[in-house]
Amino acid sequence: MMIRKIKNEDAEIFFDMAEQFYASDAVLHPIPKKHHIDAFNEMMRSSDYIEGYIFEYEEKPVGYAITSKMYSQEAGGFTLWIDEIFILEEFRSKGLGKEFFNYLKTNLDSSIARLRLEVEEENERAKKFYQNMGFSKLEYSQMFLDRRNINK
Repeated sequence: MMIRKIKNEDAEIFFDMAEQFYASDAVLHPIPKKHHIDAFNEMMRSSDYIEGYIFEYEEKPVGYAITSKMYSQEAGGFTLWIDEIFILEEFRSKGLGKEFFNYLKTNLDSSIARLRLEVEEENERAKKFYQNMGFSKLEYSQMFLDRRNINK
């Protein structure tokens, strides 16, 4: 098992797995492929805001994760969002998720005050895993406004 930073040559692997992730029950709806391309390009441009990781099992890419950073006054520093985690079905429950969180904890920049993620309410398996990794439920309800609706 290995977790490594995503590289330029991982583009097609990333696009394929991101499409699978966004076709799964783990998300509310699919997104346009352009969003995957834009995210990948930003990962290749800089790690200031977004970073990508590839999960390997027996030297084969079997998953990925994306993290992004934001400053949180409430947390007292930067929050590292675990924006996406996807592992191919046949490689789940093999320790890759735990390996990823151990990788993050070991390599955290000292400016990171909090790790944060979202999980579908119905995804009991994921919620139990995150709780076992030390996450607690945040009692906020999140809301959003997409750019296309800003001027409405």
